[in-house]
Amino acid sequence: MSNAPTITALPDGVLIAIAGDIDYSCTTALRGSIREELDKKPQRMIIDLQNVPYMDSSGVAVLVEALQAQTKGKRKLAVCCLQDKVKGIFEIARLDMVFKIFNSVDEAKEA
Repeated sequence: MSNAPTITALPDGVLIAIAGDIDYSCTTALRGSIREELDKKPQRMIIDLQNVPYMDSSGVAVLVEALQAQTKGKRKLAVCCLQDKVKGIFEIARLDMVFKIFNSVDEAKEA
């Protein structure tokens, strides 16, 4: 992850745009940024992975934790704009059956 995620308020939630590789070296900071937003209990959280070329299992774990928190609170979480490598990781782990995945931020907003 090259720097802190970009956080954008939405009428019904938050958009979190992440840039750079997501691996063990940055997941503590990423987890903190996402938890800070989760604490605000957004009705919808969209995580934009357009600028994430690589994600390891620790990055996936952060997203699963966010999904669990949102689901527990009966709130929504979507991921969008997955690059091929990241999409492949989601498919291998069968997380494409668990997460709501969209091709664009606009599609995720409309869902």
